[in-house]
Amino acid sequence: MRKAQDGRRQPDEETALLASPERKPVKTPTPLPTLQILILLLMQLAEPITSQCIYPFINQLVSELDITGGDEKKVGYYAGLIESLFFATEAMFIMQWSRVSDRIGRKPVLLTGVGGLCISMIFFGLSKTFTALVVSRCIVGMLNGNIGVIKSMLAELTDSTNMAQGFALMPVMWSAGATIGPLIGGQLAKPHDRWPTLFTNPFWQYYPYFLPCAASALFSAVIFIIAAAFLRETVPKKSSKKKNVRFSDTPLAHERSSNKPVRELLTRPVLWSIANYAGLAFLEIAFRAIQPLFFSTPIELGGLGLPPSTIGLILGSFGIMDGVFQALFFAKFVGRWGQKRVFQTGMAMFLPLFVLYPATNAVARSHGMSPLVWSLIIVQLALTVIMDMAYGCCFMFVTSAAPDKNSLGATNGLAQLAASIVRAIGPAGSTSLFALSLDQNWLGGNAVYVIFAILSCMFMLVGLPLPRYGWANDSDDDD
Repeated sequence: MRKAQDGRRQPDEETALLASPERKPVKTPTPLPTLQILILLLMQLAEPITSQCIYPFINQLVSELDITGGDEKKVGYYAGLIESLFFATEAMFIMQWSRVSDRIGRKPVLLTGVGGLCISMIFFGLSKTFTALVVSRCIVGMLNGNIGVIKSMLAELTDSTNMAQGFALMPVMWSAGATIGPLIGGQLAKPHDRWPTLFTNPFWQYYPYFLPCAASALFSAVIFIIAAAFLRETVPKKSSKKKNVRFSDTPLAHERSSNKPVRELLTRPVLWSIANYAGLAFLEIAFRAIQPLFFSTPIELGGLGLPPSTIGLILGSFGIMDGVFQALFFAKFVGRWGQKRVFQTGMAMFLPLFVLYPATNAVARSHGMSPLVWSLIIVQLALTVIMDMAYGCCFMFVTSAAPDKNSLGATNGLAQLAASIVRAIGPAGSTSLFALSLDQNWLGGNAVYVIFAILSCMFMLVGLPLPRYGWANDSDDDD
Protein backbone atom coordinates (compact mmCIF):
# COMPACT_ATOMS: atom_id res chain seq x y z
CA MET A 1 0.00 0.00 0.00
CA ARG A 2 1.50 3.33 -1.00
CA LYS A 3 0.70 6.92 0.05
CA ALA A 4 0.04 9.92 -2.15
CA GLN A 5 1.47 13.38 -1.49
CA ASP A 6 -1.64 14.42 0.43
CA GLY A 7 -1.07 11.51 2.82
CA ARG A 8 -4.04 9.47 1.55
CA ARG A 9 -3.46 5.80 0.84
CA GLN A 10 -3.77 4.69 -2.76
CA PRO A 11 -4.70 1.15 -3.86
CA ASP A 12 -2.16 -0.97 -5.68
CA GLU A 13 -1.99 -4.56 -6.94
CA GLU A 14 -1.88 -5.85 -3.34
CA THR A 15 -5.17 -4.13 -2.48
CA ALA A 16 -7.96 -6.59 -1.68
CA LEU A 17 -11.50 -6.27 -2.91
CA LEU A 18 -13.74 -5.67 0.09
CA ALA A 19 -13.43 -3.26 2.98
CA SER A 20 -12.84 -4.49 6.48
CA PRO A 21 -15.77 -3.81 8.83
CA GLU A 22 -13.22 -2.70 11.42
CA ARG A 23 -12.54 0.36 9.29
CA LYS A 24 -15.97 1.24 7.97
CA PRO A 25 -19.14 2.35 9.73
CA VAL A 26 -21.98 -0.13 9.97
CA LYS A 27 -24.39 0.25 7.06
CA THR A 28 -27.96 -0.93 6.64
CA PRO A 29 -27.81 -4.28 4.79
CA THR A 30 -28.87 -4.12 1.16
CA PRO A 31 -31.80 -6.45 0.38
CA LEU A 32 -30.67 -9.63 -1.34
CA PRO A 33 -31.92 -10.28 -4.92
CA THR A 34 -34.01 -13.21 -3.80
CA LEU A 35 -34.89 -14.96 -7.08
CA GLN A 36 -31.40 -14.88 -8.57
CA ILE A 37 -29.73 -16.07 -5.39
CA LEU A 38 -32.35 -18.82 -5.00
CA ILE A 39 -31.57 -20.14 -8.48
CA LEU A 40 -27.84 -20.05 -7.73
CA LEU A 41 -28.36 -21.96 -4.50
CA LEU A 42 -30.50 -24.58 -6.25
CA MET A 43 -27.68 -25.08 -8.75
CA GLN A 44 -25.28 -25.49 -5.87
CA LEU A 45 -27.70 -27.94 -4.21
CA ALA A 46 -27.43 -30.28 -7.19
CA GLU A 47 -23.74 -30.93 -6.51
CA PRO A 48 -23.93 -32.36 -2.95
CA ILE A 49 -27.02 -34.38 -3.88
CA THR A 50 -25.26 -36.06 -6.80
CA SER A 51 -21.92 -36.48 -5.03
CA GLN A 52 -23.21 -37.70 -1.66
CA CYS A 53 -26.08 -39.92 -2.77
CA ILE A 54 -23.47 -42.61 -3.53
CA TYR A 55 -21.94 -42.53 -0.04
CA PRO A 56 -24.40 -44.91 1.69
CA PHE A 57 -23.92 -47.65 -0.91
CA ILE A 58 -20.49 -47.07 -2.52
CA ASN A 59 -18.70 -49.53 -0.25
CA GLN A 60 -21.38 -52.18 -0.82
CA LEU A 61 -21.24 -51.52 -4.57
CA VAL A 62 -17.48 -52.04 -4.63
CA SER A 63 -17.89 -55.31 -2.72
CA GLU A 64 -20.65 -56.63 -5.00
CA LEU A 65 -18.74 -55.86 -8.20
CA ASP A 66 -15.98 -58.15 -6.89
CA ILE A 67 -13.35 -55.47 -7.44
CA THR A 68 -11.51 -56.47 -4.27
CA GLY A 69 -11.53 -60.22 -4.91
CA GLY A 70 -13.57 -60.79 -1.76
CA ASP A 71 -11.15 -59.01 0.59
CA GLU A 72 -13.32 -56.65 2.66
CA LYS A 73 -10.26 -54.84 4.00
CA LYS A 74 -9.48 -53.52 0.51
CA VAL A 75 -12.88 -51.93 -0.07
CA GLY A 76 -11.55 -48.63 1.29
CA TYR A 77 -8.87 -48.38 -1.40
CA TYR A 78 -11.31 -48.55 -4.30
CA ALA A 79 -14.15 -46.62 -2.68
CA GLY A 80 -11.75 -43.77 -1.90
CA LEU A 81 -10.38 -43.82 -5.43
CA ILE A 82 -13.86 -43.50 -6.92
CA GLU A 83 -14.70 -40.63 -4.56
CA SER A 84 -11.41 -38.88 -5.43
CA LEU A 85 -11.79 -39.06 -9.20
CA PHE A 86 -14.38 -36.30 -9.35
CA PHE A 87 -12.08 -33.84 -7.61
CA ALA A 88 -9.00 -34.97 -9.57
CA THR A 89 -10.64 -34.25 -12.93
CA GLU A 90 -12.28 -31.10 -11.55
CA ALA A 91 -8.83 -29.82 -10.57
CA MET A 92 -7.70 -30.21 -14.19
CA PHE A 93 -10.51 -28.04 -15.57
CA ILE A 94 -11.79 -25.75 -12.79
CA MET A 95 -9.41 -22.89 -13.55
CA GLN A 96 -10.29 -22.98 -17.23
CA TRP A 97 -14.02 -22.88 -16.48
CA SER A 98 -13.54 -19.91 -14.15
CA ARG A 99 -11.52 -18.04 -16.77
CA VAL A 100 -14.14 -18.82 -19.40
CA SER A 101 -16.89 -17.51 -17.10
CA ASP A 102 -15.03 -14.18 -16.83
CA ARG A 103 -15.12 -13.88 -20.63
CA ILE A 104 -18.36 -15.46 -21.89
CA GLY A 105 -20.41 -15.13 -18.70
CA ARG A 106 -21.37 -17.20 -15.68
CA LYS A 107 -24.65 -18.65 -16.95
CA PRO A 108 -23.39 -20.90 -19.80
CA VAL A 109 -20.66 -22.33 -17.57
CA LEU A 110 -23.14 -23.08 -14.78
CA LEU A 111 -25.55 -24.77 -17.19
CA THR A 112 -22.73 -26.94 -18.54
CA GLY A 113 -21.87 -28.04 -15.02
CA VAL A 114 -25.42 -28.96 -14.06
CA GLY A 115 -25.85 -30.85 -17.32
CA GLY A 116 -22.66 -32.77 -16.57
CA LEU A 117 -23.98 -33.79 -13.17
CA CYS A 118 -27.11 -35.24 -14.78
CA ILE A 119 -25.26 -37.20 -17.46
CA SER A 120 -22.67 -38.56 -15.04
CA MET A 121 -25.21 -39.91 -12.56
CA ILE A 122 -27.09 -41.80 -15.28
CA PHE A 123 -23.82 -43.42 -16.37
CA PHE A 124 -22.86 -44.21 -12.77
CA GLY A 125 -26.16 -45.98 -12.10
CA LEU A 126 -25.72 -48.13 -15.22
CA SER A 127 -22.08 -49.03 -14.50
CA LYS A 128 -21.25 -52.68 -13.90
CA THR A 129 -17.45 -52.48 -14.02
CA PHE A 130 -14.83 -50.51 -12.16
CA THR A 131 -13.79 -48.82 -15.41
CA ALA A 132 -17.32 -47.60 -16.05
CA LEU A 133 -17.51 -46.16 -12.53
CA VAL A 134 -14.23 -44.34 -13.11
CA VAL A 135 -15.35 -42.88 -16.46
CA SER A 136 -18.65 -41.63 -15.02
CA ARG A 137 -16.93 -39.80 -12.18
CA CYS A 138 -14.38 -38.29 -14.56
CA ILE A 139 -17.15 -36.93 -16.77
CA VAL A 140 -18.75 -34.96 -13.97
CA GLY A 141 -15.42 -33.62 -12.76
CA MET A 142 -14.41 -32.51 -16.25
CA LEU A 143 -17.68 -30.68 -16.95
CA ASN A 144 -18.26 -29.20 -13.52
CA GLY A 145 -16.70 -25.85 -12.64
CA ASN A 146 -19.77 -24.63 -10.84
CA ILE A 147 -18.82 -23.99 -7.25
CA GLY A 148 -16.17 -21.37 -8.03
CA VAL A 149 -18.43 -19.67 -10.57
CA ILE A 150 -21.36 -19.69 -8.12
CA LYS A 151 -19.22 -17.92 -5.52
CA SER A 152 -18.20 -15.30 -8.08
CA MET A 153 -21.79 -14.73 -9.14
CA LEU A 154 -22.98 -14.55 -5.54
CA ALA A 155 -20.32 -11.93 -4.83
CA GLU A 156 -21.51 -9.95 -7.86
CA LEU A 157 -25.08 -10.03 -6.54
CA THR A 158 -24.15 -8.84 -3.03
CA ASP A 159 -22.13 -6.06 -1.42
CA SER A 160 -20.20 -5.59 1.81
CA THR A 161 -23.41 -5.03 3.80
CA ASN A 162 -25.13 -8.29 2.91
CA MET A 163 -22.29 -10.58 1.79
CA ALA A 164 -22.28 -12.52 5.10
CA GLN A 165 -25.99 -13.19 4.67
CA GLY A 166 -25.48 -14.35 1.11
CA PHE A 167 -22.52 -16.62 1.80
CA ALA A 168 -24.21 -18.01 4.93
CA LEU A 169 -26.76 -19.57 2.59
CA MET A 170 -24.14 -21.64 0.75
CA PRO A 171 -23.41 -23.99 3.69
CA VAL A 172 -27.16 -24.20 4.24
CA MET A 173 -27.71 -25.51 0.73
CA TRP A 174 -24.76 -27.83 1.00
CA SER A 175 -26.27 -29.16 4.21
CA ALA A 176 -29.62 -29.59 2.50
CA GLY A 177 -27.84 -31.58 -0.19
CA ALA A 178 -25.99 -33.53 2.48
CA THR A 179 -29.42 -34.41 3.87
CA ILE A 180 -31.20 -35.22 0.64
CA GLY A 181 -28.30 -37.00 -1.08
CA PRO A 182 -27.62 -39.71 1.54
CA LEU A 183 -31.35 -40.20 2.09
CA ILE A 184 -31.81 -40.78 -1.64
CA GLY A 185 -28.84 -43.13 -1.76
CA GLY A 186 -29.74 -45.04 1.39
CA GLN A 187 -33.47 -45.32 0.91
CA LEU A 188 -33.67 -45.93 -2.86
CA ALA A 189 -30.75 -48.37 -3.21
CA LYS A 190 -31.80 -51.93 -4.12
CA PRO A 191 -35.48 -51.12 -4.65
CA HIS A 192 -36.21 -54.70 -5.73
CA ASP A 193 -35.21 -55.96 -2.28
CA ARG A 194 -37.08 -53.25 -0.35
CA TRP A 195 -40.26 -53.10 -2.48
CA PRO A 196 -40.38 -56.41 -4.42
CA THR A 197 -44.04 -56.01 -5.40
CA LEU A 198 -43.46 -52.59 -6.94
CA PHE A 199 -40.08 -53.08 -8.65
CA THR A 200 -40.65 -56.44 -10.32
CA ASN A 201 -38.70 -55.86 -13.53
CA PRO A 202 -35.34 -57.75 -13.66
CA PHE A 203 -33.72 -54.41 -14.56
CA TRP A 204 -33.81 -53.39 -10.89
CA GLN A 205 -31.99 -56.56 -9.87
CA TYR A 206 -29.29 -56.10 -12.49
CA TYR A 207 -28.90 -52.38 -11.71
CA PRO A 208 -29.67 -52.21 -7.96
CA TYR A 209 -28.24 -48.70 -7.56
CA PHE A 210 -29.71 -47.07 -10.65
CA LEU A 211 -32.80 -45.62 -8.89
CA PRO A 212 -30.94 -43.28 -6.47
CA CYS A 213 -28.64 -42.19 -9.31
CA ALA A 214 -31.61 -41.53 -11.59
CA ALA A 215 -33.39 -39.55 -8.86
CA SER A 216 -30.39 -37.25 -8.36
CA ALA A 217 -29.99 -36.91 -12.14
CA LEU A 218 -33.64 -35.89 -12.45
CA PHE A 219 -33.12 -33.17 -9.85
CA SER A 220 -30.18 -31.79 -11.84
CA ALA A 221 -32.27 -31.83 -15.02
CA VAL A 222 -35.06 -29.83 -13.36
CA ILE A 223 -32.56 -27.27 -12.03
CA PHE A 224 -31.03 -26.99 -15.51
CA ILE A 225 -34.42 -26.02 -16.97
CA ILE A 226 -35.16 -23.49 -14.21
CA ALA A 227 -31.74 -21.85 -14.54
CA ALA A 228 -31.90 -21.74 -18.33
CA ALA A 229 -35.24 -19.94 -18.12
CA PHE A 230 -34.79 -17.51 -15.23
CA LEU A 231 -31.11 -17.01 -14.32
CA ARG A 232 -29.77 -13.62 -15.43
CA GLU A 233 -26.18 -13.08 -16.48
CA THR A 234 -24.06 -10.89 -14.17
CA VAL A 235 -21.03 -10.42 -16.43
CA PRO A 236 -21.80 -7.54 -18.82
CA LYS A 237 -21.26 -8.01 -22.52
CA LYS A 238 -18.24 -6.26 -23.99
CA SER A 239 -20.43 -3.99 -26.04
CA SER A 240 -22.53 -2.94 -23.06
CA LYS A 241 -21.75 0.26 -21.16
CA LYS A 242 -24.49 -0.14 -18.60
CA LYS A 243 -23.45 -1.18 -15.10
CA ASN A 244 -25.77 -4.11 -14.58
CA VAL A 245 -24.35 -5.32 -11.28
CA ARG A 246 -22.18 -4.09 -8.49
CA PHE A 247 -18.96 -5.48 -9.94
CA SER A 248 -19.64 -4.35 -13.52
CA ASP A 249 -17.03 -2.09 -15.04
CA THR A 250 -16.34 -0.59 -18.43
CA PRO A 251 -15.93 -3.11 -21.26
CA LEU A 252 -12.24 -2.34 -21.66
CA ALA A 253 -11.53 -2.74 -17.96
CA HIS A 254 -13.46 -6.00 -17.85
CA GLU A 255 -11.55 -7.38 -20.82
CA ARG A 256 -8.22 -6.43 -19.28
CA SER A 257 -8.93 -7.94 -15.87
CA SER A 258 -10.39 -11.17 -17.25
CA ASN A 259 -7.09 -11.73 -19.08
CA LYS A 260 -4.93 -10.92 -16.05
CA PRO A 261 -2.03 -13.39 -15.71
CA VAL A 262 -2.27 -15.85 -12.85
CA ARG A 263 0.89 -14.50 -11.22
CA GLU A 264 -0.80 -11.12 -10.79
CA LEU A 265 -3.60 -12.80 -8.85
CA LEU A 266 -1.20 -14.36 -6.35
CA THR A 267 -1.18 -11.53 -3.82
CA ARG A 268 -0.61 -12.16 -0.12
CA PRO A 269 -4.35 -12.04 0.77
CA VAL A 270 -5.17 -14.47 -2.03
CA LEU A 271 -2.42 -16.91 -1.07
CA TRP A 272 -3.30 -17.01 2.63
CA SER A 273 -7.01 -17.33 1.87
CA ILE A 274 -6.43 -20.18 -0.57
CA ALA A 275 -4.03 -21.95 1.82
CA ASN A 276 -6.67 -21.97 4.56
CA TYR A 277 -9.42 -23.03 2.17
CA ALA A 278 -7.26 -25.92 0.95
CA GLY A 279 -6.48 -27.03 4.51
CA LEU A 280 -10.14 -26.97 5.46
CA ALA A 281 -11.17 -28.82 2.30
CA PHE A 282 -8.53 -31.51 2.82
CA LEU A 283 -9.47 -32.29 6.41
CA GLU A 284 -13.20 -32.12 5.72
CA ILE A 285 -13.15 -34.41 2.67
CA ALA A 286 -10.91 -36.89 4.51
CA PHE A 287 -13.32 -36.92 7.45
CA ARG A 288 -16.32 -37.39 5.16
CA ALA A 289 -14.64 -40.18 3.18
CA ILE A 290 -13.84 -42.11 6.37
CA GLN A 291 -17.33 -41.58 7.83
CA PRO A 292 -19.41 -43.96 5.64
CA LEU A 293 -16.52 -46.44 5.58
CA PHE A 294 -16.37 -46.38 9.38
CA PHE A 295 -20.14 -46.80 9.65
CA SER A 296 -20.24 -49.76 7.22
CA THR A 297 -17.11 -51.62 8.37
CA PRO A 298 -17.85 -54.46 10.85
CA ILE A 299 -17.28 -53.66 14.53
CA GLU A 300 -14.51 -56.25 14.86
CA LEU A 301 -12.61 -54.52 12.01
CA GLY A 302 -12.83 -51.03 13.51
CA GLY A 303 -16.23 -49.72 12.39
CA LEU A 304 -19.87 -49.97 13.45
CA GLY A 305 -21.31 -52.43 10.91
CA LEU A 306 -24.36 -50.34 9.94
CA PRO A 307 -26.50 -50.98 6.80
CA PRO A 308 -26.78 -48.39 3.98
CA SER A 309 -30.27 -47.28 5.05
CA THR A 310 -29.07 -46.41 8.56
CA ILE A 311 -25.96 -44.68 7.21
CA GLY A 312 -28.18 -42.57 4.98
CA LEU A 313 -30.35 -41.54 7.94
CA ILE A 314 -27.30 -40.55 10.00
CA LEU A 315 -25.76 -38.48 7.22
CA GLY A 316 -29.15 -36.96 6.46
CA SER A 317 -29.61 -35.99 10.11
CA PHE A 318 -26.37 -34.03 9.95
CA GLY A 319 -27.64 -32.13 6.95
CA ILE A 320 -30.79 -31.04 8.79
CA MET A 321 -28.86 -29.97 11.90
CA ASP A 322 -26.26 -28.13 9.85
CA GLY A 323 -28.73 -26.32 7.60
CA VAL A 324 -30.79 -24.97 10.50
CA PHE A 325 -27.71 -23.94 12.48
CA GLN A 326 -25.99 -22.13 9.60
CA ALA A 327 -29.16 -20.31 8.59
CA LEU A 328 -29.90 -19.08 12.12
CA PHE A 329 -26.47 -18.34 13.56
CA PHE A 330 -23.66 -18.02 10.99
CA ALA A 331 -24.21 -14.38 10.00
CA LYS A 332 -24.76 -13.42 13.65
CA PHE A 333 -21.55 -15.13 14.79
CA VAL A 334 -19.51 -13.51 12.01
CA GLY A 335 -20.96 -10.11 12.85
CA ARG A 336 -20.17 -10.52 16.54
CA TRP A 337 -16.75 -12.21 16.48
CA GLY A 338 -15.47 -11.76 12.91
CA GLN A 339 -14.59 -14.27 10.20
CA LYS A 340 -11.23 -15.24 11.70
CA ARG A 341 -12.50 -16.32 15.12
CA VAL A 342 -15.43 -18.23 13.64
CA PHE A 343 -13.08 -19.89 11.14
CA GLN A 344 -10.57 -20.90 13.83
CA THR A 345 -13.35 -22.31 15.98
CA GLY A 346 -14.51 -24.46 13.08
CA MET A 347 -10.99 -25.71 12.37
CA ALA A 348 -10.51 -26.61 16.04
CA MET A 349 -13.36 -29.13 15.76
CA PHE A 350 -11.37 -31.52 13.57
CA LEU A 351 -9.27 -32.81 16.46
CA PRO A 352 -12.21 -34.18 18.50
CA LEU A 353 -13.97 -35.27 15.30
CA PHE A 354 -11.18 -37.68 14.35
CA VAL A 355 -10.65 -38.81 17.95
CA LEU A 356 -14.31 -39.78 18.25
CA TYR A 357 -13.94 -42.49 15.58
CA PRO A 358 -11.77 -44.89 17.63
CA ALA A 359 -13.57 -43.91 20.84
CA THR A 360 -16.94 -44.87 19.36
CA ASN A 361 -15.60 -48.17 18.04
CA ALA A 362 -14.07 -48.96 21.44
CA VAL A 363 -17.45 -48.49 23.11
CA ALA A 364 -19.16 -50.59 20.41
CA ARG A 365 -16.65 -53.42 20.95
CA SER A 366 -17.34 -53.41 24.69
CA HIS A 367 -21.10 -52.83 24.80
CA GLY A 368 -22.36 -53.33 21.24
CA MET A 369 -24.57 -50.70 19.61
CA SER A 370 -25.62 -49.30 22.97
CA PRO A 371 -27.21 -45.88 23.66
CA LEU A 372 -23.73 -44.60 24.50
CA VAL A 373 -22.56 -45.36 20.96
CA TRP A 374 -25.50 -43.44 19.50
CA SER A 375 -24.79 -40.57 21.88
CA LEU A 376 -21.21 -40.36 20.60
CA ILE A 377 -22.49 -40.35 17.02
CA ILE A 378 -24.78 -37.42 17.87
CA VAL A 379 -21.90 -35.54 19.53
CA GLN A 380 -19.79 -36.07 16.42
CA LEU A 381 -22.57 -34.74 14.21
CA ALA A 382 -22.94 -31.66 16.45
CA LEU A 383 -19.20 -30.92 16.25
CA THR A 384 -19.37 -31.30 12.47
CA VAL A 385 -22.04 -28.60 12.37
CA ILE A 386 -19.72 -26.20 14.21
CA MET A 387 -16.84 -27.15 11.90
CA ASP A 388 -18.93 -26.37 8.83
CA MET A 389 -19.07 -22.66 9.75
CA ALA A 390 -15.45 -22.42 8.59
CA TYR A 391 -16.57 -22.79 4.96
CA GLY A 392 -18.68 -19.64 4.93
CA CYS A 393 -15.74 -17.71 6.41
CA CYS A 394 -13.36 -19.12 3.78
CA PHE A 395 -15.68 -18.07 0.96
CA MET A 396 -15.71 -14.53 2.34
CA PHE A 397 -11.92 -14.43 2.76
CA VAL A 398 -11.32 -15.59 -0.81
CA THR A 399 -13.85 -13.14 -2.25
CA SER A 400 -12.54 -10.18 -0.26
CA ALA A 401 -8.97 -11.04 -1.31
CA ALA A 402 -9.65 -10.65 -5.06
CA PRO A 403 -7.12 -8.08 -6.41
CA ASP A 404 -9.70 -6.18 -8.48
CA LYS A 405 -13.38 -6.15 -9.17
CA ASN A 406 -13.39 -8.24 -12.34
CA SER A 407 -10.97 -11.00 -11.34
CA LEU A 408 -13.50 -12.69 -9.06
CA GLY A 409 -13.95 -15.65 -11.39
CA ALA A 410 -10.21 -16.25 -11.72
CA THR A 411 -9.59 -15.79 -7.98
CA ASN A 412 -12.38 -18.19 -7.03
CA GLY A 413 -11.11 -20.53 -9.73
CA LEU A 414 -7.65 -20.59 -8.13
CA ALA A 415 -9.21 -21.30 -4.74
CA GLN A 416 -11.37 -24.06 -6.15
CA LEU A 417 -8.38 -25.49 -8.02
CA ALA A 418 -6.48 -25.80 -4.74
CA ALA A 419 -9.53 -27.31 -3.02
CA SER A 420 -10.07 -29.77 -5.87
CA ILE A 421 -6.45 -30.95 -5.73
CA VAL A 422 -6.55 -31.68 -2.02
CA ARG A 423 -10.03 -33.19 -2.35
CA ALA A 424 -8.64 -35.53 -4.98
CA ILE A 425 -5.97 -36.65 -2.53
CA GLY A 426 -8.14 -36.67 0.59
CA PRO A 427 -10.63 -39.52 -0.03
CA ALA A 428 -8.12 -41.92 -1.58
CA GLY A 429 -5.47 -41.05 1.02
CA SER A 430 -7.75 -41.26 4.05
CA THR A 431 -9.56 -44.44 3.05
CA SER A 432 -6.26 -46.08 2.04
CA LEU A 433 -4.81 -45.17 5.44
CA PHE A 434 -7.95 -46.61 7.02
CA ALA A 435 -7.47 -49.87 5.13
CA LEU A 436 -3.71 -49.97 5.79
CA SER A 437 -4.20 -49.30 9.49
CA LEU A 438 -6.52 -52.29 9.70
CA ASP A 439 -4.50 -54.54 7.42
CA GLN A 440 -1.16 -53.84 9.10
CA ASN A 441 -2.67 -53.28 12.57
CA TRP A 442 -0.88 -49.95 12.95
CA LEU A 443 -1.52 -48.62 16.45
CA GLY A 444 -4.25 -51.19 16.86
CA GLY A 445 -5.83 -50.13 13.56
CA ASN A 446 -6.10 -46.48 14.71
CA ALA A 447 -3.07 -44.98 12.95
CA VAL A 448 -5.28 -43.15 10.42
CA TYR A 449 -6.95 -41.18 13.22
CA VAL A 450 -3.66 -40.29 14.89
CA ILE A 451 -2.26 -38.97 11.61
CA PHE A 452 -5.28 -36.79 10.91
CA ALA A 453 -5.41 -35.54 14.49
CA ILE A 454 -1.82 -34.30 14.08
CA LEU A 455 -2.65 -32.73 10.71
CA SER A 456 -5.65 -31.00 12.30
CA CYS A 457 -3.38 -29.29 14.81
CA MET A 458 -0.95 -28.24 12.08
CA PHE A 459 -3.62 -26.71 9.84
CA MET A 460 -4.97 -24.63 12.72
CA LEU A 461 -1.71 -22.65 12.63
CA VAL A 462 -2.21 -21.70 8.96
CA GLY A 463 -5.13 -19.46 9.92
CA LEU A 464 -3.10 -17.20 12.23
CA PRO A 465 -2.19 -14.57 9.54
CA LEU A 466 -5.85 -14.06 8.53
CA PRO A 467 -7.44 -10.70 9.42
CA ARG A 468 -10.29 -10.65 11.88
CA TYR A 469 -12.95 -9.23 9.55
CA GLY A 470 -11.65 -9.85 6.03
CA TRP A 471 -9.02 -8.28 3.80
CA ALA A 472 -9.09 -4.45 3.71
CA ASN A 473 -9.76 -2.36 0.63
CA ASP A 474 -8.47 1.13 1.18
CA SER A 475 -10.03 2.33 -2.05
CA ASP A 476 -13.44 1.94 -0.45
CA ASP A 477 -12.65 4.19 2.43
CA ASP A 478 -13.66 7.22 0.46
CA ASP A 479 -17.16 5.93 -0.31
